[in-house]
Amino acid sequence: MSDFVFYFKLGLYHVLDLNAYDHMLFLTALAIPFSFKDWKKVFILVSIFTIAHCVSLALSASNIIRVNTDLIEFIIPLTILATAISNIYFEYRPGLDSKKYLLGVSTMIFGFVHGFGFSNYFNMIIAGEVEFTKALLSFATGIELAQLLIILFVLSLSYLSVSGLNIKQSTKTIFISTAIGLMTLPMLLKSWPF
Repeated sequence: MSDFVFYFKLGLYHVLDLNAYDHMLFLTALAIPFSFKDWKKVFILVSIFTIAHCVSLALSASNIIRVNTDLIEFIIPLTILATAISNIYFEYRPGLDSKKYLLGVSTMIFGFVHGFGFSNYFNMIIAGEVEFTKALLSFATGIELAQLLIILFVLSLSYLSVSGLNIKQSTKTIFISTAIGLMTLPMLLKSWPF
């Protein structure tokens, strides 16, 4: 198996791993306020997340920036909870002009955090055996594809719930965001670093 395929699959399975569902929860929270007609906006947000994820992964894996992994493991579910809470908040403040800007900036920040969370594992896997840049780009491609698959799945379910079941967009967003927030609480307690 070529190095590209190996690291591509690693990135793909990193996101699609049901045992490490934090990534899926974050992506679901990110996409749930949108409808299918907004797919370009969501794909842009996912790409912002991937780029930030890869930048922080590269900085940390190459020891340019060192982070406290226990703190990062706590901040990751905090980013999921923050996204879910902001979804609910924005449903009650629909005309807020700064929503798009805040969502882009928070997605970038959360991408940085998630990248730092994976850097130790990524460093152990590459262990100097392959070219770092090639491994990172292959890994990022796998991550991006997996994230786009999840986003398409979430947008499809969203479309079916709103169109097929006549559930209001705001009701769906509030309900799913609340569920995601509640699912995140045990992760926060488990990773509490203090």
